[in-house]
Amino acid sequence: MSKFFVNSKNIDKKNCKITITGEDVNHIKNVLRYSVGDKVNVCNKDDSKNYLSKIVEINSDYIICDIVEELEKRVESNVLIDVYQGIPKADKMEHIIKKGTELGAYSFTPVRLKRCVVKIDKNDETKKIERWQKISEVAAKQSLRDIIPEVRNIIDINDFESILDGYDVVLLAYENERMHYIKEELLKIKNKEYYKIAIIVGPEGGLEESEVELLEKFGAKTISLGNRILRTETAPLQMISVIMYELEKQD
Repeated sequence: MSKFFVNSKNIDKKNCKITITGEDVNHIKNVLRYSVGDKVNVCNKDDSKNYLSKIVEINSDYIICDIVEELEKRVESNVLIDVYQGIPKADKMEHIIKKGTELGAYSFTPVRLKRCVVKIDKNDETKKIERWQKISEVAAKQSLRDIIPEVRNIIDINDFESILDGYDVVLLAYENERMHYIKEELLKIKNKEYYKIAIIVGPEGGLEESEVELLEKFGAKTISLGNRILRTETAPLQMISVIMYELEKQD
């Protein structure tokens, strides 16, 4: 069953109605070719509640559904992972957001670092974030997430000083680390009910030593991801997978 997201204002609980607007209207009508009577899963963006809904009216600009029932099952994890990614080339950021969303990441923040080849102009930043956010939404629908992971504004390395507090652990993937591994850092925080974890990955050229030292000063823990060097678009996905395997509660 296909899933769609709406805002609270589109949900009329009193009359058990949901109104779907925007690009989803065309997708439902012309791509999925749904008709009156077909059922969809509609999720409230604001509180992550899911509703089994039946289409009762299809118009050019909106679709109205009857709420059949509120769905109890949730797919969100007890592990909240924020991904801080050194801005990579071309479509690699899109790949990270798409697959990271499927794996359960909570948010993505692009980071300007010294070895980033891509330089995003301030004038283009808003368009980039909007595009990346749309990719996150599409992936969230496909994987039946209860939230759309947020793609946050681009930051610089010095911004980490004020944003790393409050995490159970901040894991910094560093190819020159040989002593510490991701599993041992996760074991130090294991057996909690909920976890808030940050992962930091450098761009294609990696991290400069001065950047690693500064991030360690801010509280990051350098970890090795093994003997093989991973691409920048592979490293965060491997880290998310390992973290979820080790810490996620299973129903």
